[in-house]
Amino acid sequence: MFNDVGPLELVTLIVLAVLVFGPDKLPKMIQDVSRTIRKIREFSDSAKADIRGELGPEFKDFEFEDLNPKTFIRKQLDNDELGLKEIRNGFDLKKEMADVTDAVNGRVAESSASSSSSSSSAAAGTSGAAAGGAVDMTKKPEADERPPYDADAT
Repeated sequence: MFNDVGPLELVTLIVLAVLVFGPDKLPKMIQDVSRTIRKIREFSDSAKADIRGELGPEFKDFEFEDLNPKTFIRKQLDNDELGLKEIRNGFDLKKEMADVTDAVNGRVAESSASSSSSSSSAAAGTSGAAAGGAVDMTKKPEADERPPYDADAT
């Protein structure tokens, strides 16, 4: 609980407590705080025991620390029954970000060069606004031509 409190901070807290409560009230305050912490721990332990009793024998290895999302994910990644390590190792974030950056800047990536060249040739071969269900957004509409209706966008 107090793993990150150094000796200088501890001395500062003691001096501050003596100044605020005074040397005559300080022992009673320490007893009251320790009694309150003890009651809270007892209440927490009894609540945990009641919950474990109500859950039944199928949850005998249930730990309340598993309810913390960080602890749960750490245990699942260590367990690896789902093959999450293979998924995590197979995903190359740098390559994905480079592909997205190239797409945003208008550059064609190597993997999508063949697919985009075939779709651009199909778009050039049709005179309508849509080629294979895709709308060419780079083409400016004619003055008398209305923009194409996109049912998915509405």
